[in-house]
Amino acid sequence: MPEFEARTVKEAIARGLETLGLPQDEVIIEVLDEGRSGVLGVGAKEAVVRITPIPRESEEEAPEMEQPEPVEAPVESDIIAESSPDVTSVTSATSEPASPPPSSPPIQESEEQHVLAISAEFLQGLMDRMGLKANVEGRIDEGEQEMSFYLNITGEDLGVLIGRRAETLDALQYLTRLVVNQQTHRWYHIEVDVENYKQRREKSLQRLAQTMADRAVSEGHTIVLEPMPPRERRLIHLALRDREDVYTESIGEGDARKVTIIPN
Repeated sequence: MPEFEARTVKEAIARGLETLGLPQDEVIIEVLDEGRSGVLGVGAKEAVVRITPIPRESEEEAPEMEQPEPVEAPVESDIIAESSPDVTSVTSATSEPASPPPSSPPIQESEEQHVLAISAEFLQGLMDRMGLKANVEGRIDEGEQEMSFYLNITGEDLGVLIGRRAETLDALQYLTRLVVNQQTHRWYHIEVDVENYKQRREKSLQRLAQTMADRAVSEGHTIVLEPMPPRERRLIHLALRDREDVYTESIGEGDARKVTIIPN
């Protein structure tokens, strides 16, 4: 497995990613030696990392459906909510819906539709002000314990909305929840995604967990994964909780907290 050396761990990782031509979320990074700076250059030792590409699924993933040409929407977009027995979808509209006939009674918007509309309208307005060609699609998922709202942003060149370790995406999600909370005075479970990144990342982490668990068992020593945010660490723990040959623990503090896979 390829190993890379540099003055610091960060520089070693950057050198390895550049050499392999892969983004950080598609590799496994192990810090073999954090190195040391020494005193006036004496006793200095370079940091060493091992970078392994995450194995892909044996079957090719189905090709993504071609996205329709996005339509430039005005800053103040209308949100049309359409309901079905299980799922409610919201898309941005560029035209004012026709008014119902005078004889028709007004349609009352449900609380769930109202929350979804606030969320989608906020995100769509944000995308428009950022100058991004993006559409916001939403749905309501009725879980066993609580109702949740899922909003997915689709469009062109949206990597800027994800950020390093999905920090930008988490910030978008927090802001959306905050806006809804201020308008409804209630805290709802709202999840924001970009081009289904979270779903793809979840599958990748599940494959990573199984691969590293197999390696920990075969080599007979603990495997330490790269630092991850809480949501991703939880996915690793859940992926391996039913295995009897390994167990997992989280170590470290703050942004440096990481998962260890320990053979039994």
